[in-house]
Amino acid sequence: MECLVQHAVDYNGMPADRTETGGWISAALISVIELCEGFSTLGICVNLVPYMIGTLHLSSQVAANTVSNFMGASFSLCSLGGILAESYLGRYKTILIFALIQGLGTCFLSISAALPQLWPPPCDRESGSSANCVQVSRLQMSAMYASLYLMAVGTGGLLPNVSAFISDQFDQKNEKEKADLRNFFNYFFFLFAMAALLAVTLLVYVQDEYPKNWGYGVFSLLMLIAILMFLSGTRTYRYKKLIKSPMVPIVQVFAAAIKKRKYQVPASIEQLYEDNPESSRIQHTDQYKFLDKAAIPTKDAFVSSTNSLVPDPWKVSSVTRVEEVKMIARLLPFWATTILFWTAFSQLMTFSVEQASTMNRSIGGAFNFPAGSVAIFFVLPILITLGLYAPLIKPLWRKLTGKPGLTNSQKMGIGLFLAALGMAAAALTESKRLSVVRASSPSSSSSPLPITVLFLIPQFVLVGSGAGFMYSGQFDLFISGQSRKGMKTIGVSIFFTTLALGFILSSLLVSFVQKASTIGGGKGWIGHSINDGRIDCFYGLLAVLTFVDFGLFLVCAVGFKSQQEMEGSGASGVDRAGKDVRTSNIV
Repeated sequence: MECLVQHAVDYNGMPADRTETGGWISAALISVIELCEGFSTLGICVNLVPYMIGTLHLSSQVAANTVSNFMGASFSLCSLGGILAESYLGRYKTILIFALIQGLGTCFLSISAALPQLWPPPCDRESGSSANCVQVSRLQMSAMYASLYLMAVGTGGLLPNVSAFISDQFDQKNEKEKADLRNFFNYFFFLFAMAALLAVTLLVYVQDEYPKNWGYGVFSLLMLIAILMFLSGTRTYRYKKLIKSPMVPIVQVFAAAIKKRKYQVPASIEQLYEDNPESSRIQHTDQYKFLDKAAIPTKDAFVSSTNSLVPDPWKVSSVTRVEEVKMIARLLPFWATTILFWTAFSQLMTFSVEQASTMNRSIGGAFNFPAGSVAIFFVLPILITLGLYAPLIKPLWRKLTGKPGLTNSQKMGIGLFLAALGMAAAALTESKRLSVVRASSPSSSSSPLPITVLFLIPQFVLVGSGAGFMYSGQFDLFISGQSRKGMKTIGVSIFFTTLALGFILSSLLVSFVQKASTIGGGKGWIGHSINDGRIDCFYGLLAVLTFVDFGLFLVCAVGFKSQQEMEGSGASGVDRAGKDVRTSNIV
């Protein structure tokens, strides 16, 4: 019996044998899918703005918003992908289907870049004006949007499920396999980091120096190979059984509380409904008392069934279920105040890349690296921050404060503060670049300005380092910190919607600023091209908004208490086990 893994089945639906299923090889075959997805998405995104401006003749605003909307859609669909896998299709089928969709998207993008009919003819930019450029047609734009949003759908199904399916291949109740899982993820994150570096250097270079369809074709080929490798492990994987959607119980709690909004919460918590075993109960807390009304056991909340009363989940919820909803509610202030971080981060993939495309990018006077490769200046700080936290930052913090390490809220606060500084640095750099534009008269708009791209490093390093702190803080708070069954799925949804709304907010903010700044006439802050606008003012506005958001975050962080802290303080004055209240206190 020790060879069987609890709560896992094999390909045939039988209890999984740990000697024949799961483990390192199975996990490796699954991980190849995520490596290829991250490689292709990052490699395409960082070089998309120059492609849309230079080849499709789009304005800075449209190009930036297209990238932001694409990333926003990708992260928005992650919530749907997670729920779809856990409650309907299972992780294996979900990964396979969405990997095929991802591959189809990169294939379509390669075709659209290869066919001259799907992009406008080159235009003469000698005068620095786009007036003589043939505008991209609706058909040509539709082809690109179809490719990008197929990729977004694929990413939405893969991101929340690949790591989870890898975890399924290791039994975390077995000490050896638990250690194996930690070691595997260490190697996996290292390989993912290497893939990210290759994407923003080698692949971007291939896209710039060779026909675009070559670079996009590489992504399609790699995804096809990854899918074939994934399929080869089908009979060796461990599978989890489907569970109910964790979103439904949350809706049920709110529905029951609203129906009983006129009721008074009993003075004694023991009069509230509870049907969970003592070992799995959550202690009652006094926050969000309105939700406690969902646990009031009213007569119409129970129906007769085989000589017993069965609760209607839409009319009554257990105290434990209500407390689970409260746990999610306590995360919402952090969810709301960290959205703007990812709005600032999105600028590194849009306007900052366009800035680089106008600047001197030569190395030793003999080699010009692609504008999209400046992304290495935020990829490296992210990797360095994540890599140095445990061996350097954590011990240093322990020595200075006597505390074991930075809390999740401290990590996120540092991330927000660095992002605000990064936007301020970006505003200063752009102001300097625009002064060079005004003082220069380049013979061609494609000629680099006499200012080095190295001036962009501060904004990339500050926001990139902030992303390392923000990502780890959000991941630990929203996902790793949710240990109860079903709560991790909700945590994943909260995490990815923060990223999604950050990118979408960037698109909305760019459109609003451009419209508002052209009310009195003129080209506006964004302009048709970055040399025509005042992106420095936009960066400055974003810096101010991020500093204000940082202040709001601090207010939320001061009043935040985790579930463990609430229980440790004896928030309700009731013993953790509570009383087994079923139908004896019906009102």
